[in-house]
Amino acid sequence: MAMTGQAIAATPATQETFRSDAVRLFAGFAGLGAAAVNLAVASSLFAAAGPALPVRAAGATAALLWGAALLGWTVAGLSRSRFPLLRTSTLLLPAVAAVHVAAIVLGAGSGVAGLGISHLAALLLTLMILAATSWLRRRSPNLPGGSGRNTSGRLGAGTLLAAAFAGALLVAAITTPGLAASTAGQFAVPHGEHTGGHHSP
Repeated sequence: MAMTGQAIAATPATQETFRSDAVRLFAGFAGLGAAAVNLAVASSLFAAAGPALPVRAAGATAALLWGAALLGWTVAGLSRSRFPLLRTSTLLLPAVAAVHVAAIVLGAGSGVAGLGISHLAALLLTLMILAATSWLRRRSPNLPGGSGRNTSGRLGAGTLLAAAFAGALLVAAITTPGLAASTAGQFAVPHGEHTGGHHSP
């Protein structure tokens, strides 16, 4: 009876850890996507035509630094099974989201084609990261062990893989238009139009 009681008591904790792993993967995918879009925004601003305005250079530098920092933070979180500085991130991410909103509203006439779409994609991804990390911050004290050890395999790796796949699809659906709207995306060679392909008769 004692063993049965322990097994029942362990089930909610195991399910909680599984949810934490799934949310952490979702936050990781969103972080990678947001980092890529921010770096694309930086490249668009650096490559924009016209005079090198100080505001544009400052925005490009800020996007570059934020994209690089977000990339490092995401990789650290995925490799350690626990995102560093969760409290700081939940305070910083809303400010970043506000910057993207301001860029969308104020940058409509900036002359950089499609940059509003990139900022919109970055905004949505930032909000996803914020929601996921806020959930992790609230739930992390309740997780068993507190060491970031992965016990979700008890619920089946297939279920976690399915959740990760769904999260990856959602993030890709938002990230792809954001990258395509950047300067690098506009100059990318579409599939099927590479040189050396088949010639029509």
